[in-house]
Amino acid sequence: MRIAYLDCMGGMSADMALGALVDAGADLDEIQERLAALPIEPFELTREAVEALGVHATLVTVRPSTGEVIRTYASIRALLDRADLPDDVRNQARRIFERLAQAEARVHRKEIDLVTFHEFGEIDAIVAITGTVLALSLLGVERVFCSPVPTGMGMARTEHGAITIPRPSVVELLRGAPLYSRGVPVELVTPPGAAILATLTHGYGEVPLMRLDAAGYGAGTQRLDFPNVLRALIGEEQARTGAGARLPSAGDGEAEPGEGPGLVAVQADVRGVPPEAYTGLLERLFGAGAEDAWVTSVVRRGGTVVRASCLVPPEREDEVRAVLDDPTGTRPPEPPPVPSPPVPPPPAPGTVPDLRLIRPEPDPEP
Repeated sequence: MRIAYLDCMGGMSADMALGALVDAGADLDEIQERLAALPIEPFELTREAVEALGVHATLVTVRPSTGEVIRTYASIRALLDRADLPDDVRNQARRIFERLAQAEARVHRKEIDLVTFHEFGEIDAIVAITGTVLALSLLGVERVFCSPVPTGMGMARTEHGAITIPRPSVVELLRGAPLYSRGVPVELVTPPGAAILATLTHGYGEVPLMRLDAAGYGAGTQRLDFPNVLRALIGEEQARTGAGARLPSAGDGEAEPGEGPGLVAVQADVRGVPPEAYTGLLERLFGAGAEDAWVTSVVRRGGTVVRASCLVPPEREDEVRAVLDDPTGTRPPEPPPVPSPPVPPPPAPGTVPDLRLIRPEPDPEP
C-alpha cells in the first residue's frame, strides 16, 4: 500500500502540504488544469524554490484574480458538487470542509449550515485544500500518517481581532492528536491544515516502516528560528516486523480515517530512565496495549525532561498508565496486606456473654 508521512517539523497549512507534495513529484501544471473545473473565480498557481535555514523547499502560492469572497459552508459544498473532479477527490475535499465547518460550528455555538468562512472560504483556501487532495491522488497515496503536531502558543492579532494560539477550531480539529507548542508565540497550524490532518490522517507518531520512494519539502512564509517547512515522505508500506514498526490505523476495517475507533493520547514525564533503557520502556508500553509510543526530549525552564507518549485504546489506558508510573520496571511490589485479627463469633442466643475482665499480669519486682 502506498502511503504518505507528513512530518510537521515546522507547522502545517494547506499551502505547505500542497508545496511538499509538489516537491515530492506531483505535477503542478496538471493540478492547476484539473482545478480549473472548480466553478470559482480565475486563479493561478505558482511555485518558487526557497531556502529556509539550509532546508531547500517549494513554496506554492495561489494567486486569485479577485479580492476576498465570503462563502458559507453550504456554498462551498455546492461548488464542489458542481466541479468536474474525480469522485474520490471531490468526496475527500467535501469531508475536509465538513470537518472544518463542524469545528467552527462548535466554537461559535451555531448550526453547521449557518457557518460562514471569512478566511477559509477564499479562493486560496479552496484551491489549496482541493489541490492537496488531488496531489495525493496523483501520487497514488492511499493512506496518510503524520508526526506529532507543533502548534505554537500564546496570542496573535489578525484582521478579525486577537486569537489564541492554537485557534479554538484547531483545538477542536486535533482532538486526540499528539500536540506540542514548540515554545514559540506563532501560529504554526492553520485551521485548513488541521482539517486536512483530522480528515485524512490514519495515525500519528514516528515514521512507519516503509520503502521510501520520494520526499518533498513545502515552505511556509514565516521567518522563525527553525525551518517553517513541512516534509512529505512517499513510499510503500512494509509489513510489520516488530513492536512499533507500524503506526496505528483508525482506517482498518470499515472505518474511515479520522472517524474510526478512538485512541487516547497518554503521556508522562519519565525520570530515572537512562537512554539505553528507552527501547525496553517502549516494549513494555506496547505490551501493555499501546498502539504506538515514542520518547522525546522536552526543553523546559530549568532543564530538559524526557517525555513518553503513546496512543492507546481506552480499555487499555489503565495498563499503559501503570507502566508510565513505573518507567524503569524496578519498583518493588507492594507488600501483601496484613490480615485483620479474627472477629469472635457472637454469643449463642439465650446465653450470657463472658464479661470477665482480663487484668494484665503485674510487672515482676526488680
